[in-house]
Amino acid sequence: MRYNFIAIEGNIGAGKTSLATKISEQYNAKLILEQFDDNPFLPKFYSEPDKYSFPLELSFLAERYQQLKERLASQDLFKSFTISDYFINKSLIFAQKTLQSDEYMLYSKLFNIINDSLPKPDLLVYLYLSVDRLKQNIKNRGRNYEQNIESQYLEKIQAGYFEFIKQQQNMRILIIDTNGVDFVNNADDYNKMSNVIFKDYDIGINRIELK
Repeated sequence: MRYNFIAIEGNIGAGKTSLATKISEQYNAKLILEQFDDNPFLPKFYSEPDKYSFPLELSFLAERYQQLKERLASQDLFKSFTISDYFINKSLIFAQKTLQSDEYMLYSKLFNIINDSLPKPDLLVYLYLSVDRLKQNIKNRGRNYEQNIESQYLEKIQAGYFEFIKQQQNMRILIIDTNGVDFVNNADDYNKMSNVIFKDYDIGINRIELK
């Protein structure tokens, strides 16, 4: 296996969890999935973002840090590698787009304190989907609190990811345009995704459009 730790990232509704789960099953990988369904602030944030953005981002940061620190530190001799459906830096990406400037300054200080203690992925995979496709996926999966997410919010998050990616100097990053495929329901499309991910990539940004 070329990589010991792969992180799958993307906007809301990009298919991160589905892809990470499929890869873990195919390759017998250790799977780390973000736990967010029981976060009490998430539904409140979508209805009142100004009021609940700071406690939401703090709670996500604490949960992500604790999970990754515990799961990445423990060795599993029966798994070939580790794959996660998120990267800890998404905390900073979302916070930058949702918090007030003074809140973000405090938040970023806390983030930087804990970030250095976590291993970085050998490969960061970013799944790119148009906002229209994201909204269709969000609608299809049927989470009530997500149904009123506005296109403008998704566009802001997408822009935040690209800003982050452009700033990275020492990471191996793979951006996959998945607008032309359905890797969740189409086995051939999934195989294309899998084959693309497990190629050798140089440090830096690598872009692929799947059709």
